[in-house]
Amino acid sequence: MDSTSKRRLKNIVGGSAGNLVEWFDWYVYSAFALYFAQAFFPKADSTAQLLQTSVLFWAGFMVRPLGAWAMGIYADRKGRKAGLTLSVTLMCVGSLMIAAAPTYAQVGLLSPAILLFARLVQGISLGGEYGSSATYLSEIADRERRGFWSSFQYVTIIGGQLTALLLLVVLQMTLGEQAMDDWGWRVGFGLGAVLAVVAFQLRRRLDETLSFENARAKADRVKSTATNLFRDHPREAFLVIALTAGGTAAFYAYTIYLQKFLANTSGFDKATASQIMTVALFVMLIIQPFAGRLSDRIGRRPMMILFGVGATLFTYPIFVALESVKSVGAAFALCMATLIIVTGYTSINAIIKAELFPAHIRALGVALPFAIANAIFGGSAESVALYLKGIGHERWFYLYISGLAAVSLIAYVRMRETKTTSLIEED
Repeated sequence: MDSTSKRRLKNIVGGSAGNLVEWFDWYVYSAFALYFAQAFFPKADSTAQLLQTSVLFWAGFMVRPLGAWAMGIYADRKGRKAGLTLSVTLMCVGSLMIAAAPTYAQVGLLSPAILLFARLVQGISLGGEYGSSATYLSEIADRERRGFWSSFQYVTIIGGQLTALLLLVVLQMTLGEQAMDDWGWRVGFGLGAVLAVVAFQLRRRLDETLSFENARAKADRVKSTATNLFRDHPREAFLVIALTAGGTAAFYAYTIYLQKFLANTSGFDKATASQIMTVALFVMLIIQPFAGRLSDRIGRRPMMILFGVGATLFTYPIFVALESVKSVGAAFALCMATLIIVTGYTSINAIIKAELFPAHIRALGVALPFAIANAIFGGSAESVALYLKGIGHERWFYLYISGLAAVSLIAYVRMRETKTTSLIEED
């Protein structure tokens, strides 16, 4: 391996490690919600408590467009490296606040208010993180393997979720249910804050991308603003929203919500549900680079179409089967089927978005339309599912996810092949 390749690999590893920490901090909330829901909200049945925590989870998504707008512009003007270090700093603050937050029994309504504020801070952080990270990994990679290297965006997203679940499983086994309910859930948030400090140090040592350096050198470059994005690149911006809608809804339904579905609908205990999803997510993590590499060979568009068809046709029957499943093996196989389907989206959606925009506005172009779609369709998925379950129409949620996938499938069929029309000029 020559010195250039070694340097590229070092930057990809460093950027990916920081991204994993960011998403670990974000997903600790959903992984540990089964335990801390009762600490922040008045006593109620488990579905009501989970709905309340999921609404705050959604609130974090609602401010992600704000973070994507502000920090996307920052990354386009000051550099991808600067955007990455700022985002991880904000995530650290949010995690530390939740780790130290008082319970409802101690301070009343101030408790969920602190939780809400912390999630808003984390939402702003993550809104900027996605654009900066996706852009950085796409620009730092070589042309022939951009699909492969950019797939590590979701390797680390899933890795963050998986690490959060692994920590949960370990704590469940060592502390027990009572300790987890009382204080054990705080461990995840405290560890997240510490890891964010480590990620900050890693990101300070990254190289800036050649794409950004070349764009900054152009005296006549157009400024990165939301107005310029939707005025100069409206087709690409709305394409990102369209292709993200079904993908992000399916991703959160198949990953975040499935853990609670297994415990709240299928009837598995909390520990078993967490273990099933931990193993399934580990397998999903492993197959991401293979799917990304496949897109380097056959193109991005066929992969997205495969996801769209699979999610449209199979979401409903898989969830119906999971309602009454009793075997751990059968539950794992059904969960794994959903994760294989959504891999067609997760493995390459970052590179598709980056390839659509020129360098001077790329971080914002990747981040803002994606954050808008996530706020509407991704962050709301769990709340929609729990609400429909609460009113006795749980299966409507399965149809909802299938419908969103069908809408995005139309965009996948009509989009151009970004592998051959990429606007990332540097190799």
